[in-house]
Amino acid sequence: MNSLHIDFQKTALVLIDLQKGIVKQPNGQEIAEKAARLVKLFREKAGFISFVRVDFHDGQDRLNPKTDQPVNAVQLPADWAEFVPELGVGDEDYIVTKRQWGAFFGTDLDLQLRRRGIDTIVLCGIATNIGVESTAREAFQLGYHQIFITDAMMTYSREEHEATCKYIFPRIGKVRTVQQFLSEVNEIA
Repeated sequence: MNSLHIDFQKTALVLIDLQKGIVKQPNGQEIAEKAARLVKLFREKAGFISFVRVDFHDGQDRLNPKTDQPVNAVQLPADWAEFVPELGVGDEDYIVTKRQWGAFFGTDLDLQLRRRGIDTIVLCGIATNIGVESTAREAFQLGYHQIFITDAMMTYSREEHEATCKYIFPRIGKVRTVQQFLSEVNEIA
C-alpha cells in the first residue's frame, strides 16, 4: 500500500448523494456519520468540499432508458434531495446537482476543481457501484488522482460493494478506510 501525501490545497472531498432520500436506507446513517468525520477534517484543513446530490427539476430531466431491470416511478418526498444534517452543509458550501449517476457529466464540477488547482479527490457516498463508481470512472478519465474511502460508502448488497472496491477502485486510485485515511493524514501533519 503506497502512503498518502495529501496537500489539502490540491485535494477535494467529493461526497456522493448523502441526502435524506438516499441515506434512509439500512446502514445509511452510519455512512453519513463516517463522511461527517471527513467533512470535519477538510474544514479544519481548509480543503475544498463538493457536496453532490441527485435531483430533478420537473421529472422530465430523469434518465429513462429501456433496460431489463425497469426503474419504478415513485413520487419523491419534498425533502428527498436535502443533505443529511450531519454533514453541516451551509449556504457557502459548493453543491453539485446532477441528473444522472456520475457527478462530472452535465455539471461544472471539473471546471470548479481545475480552477482551484485540485488534482486529487477523496471520494465516498452512496451507492458504491452506481453514483460513486460512475463519478470515479469519470474522474479517472479526466486525469484526477483518487482516494476511495470504502467504509464511508455503501450500496444495495455486500457483493456489489465488494466487487467495486476489489476490482475497480484499486485500478484507478487508492483504497482506504476512514481510520486509515485519518491516520495517514495525521502522520504527515
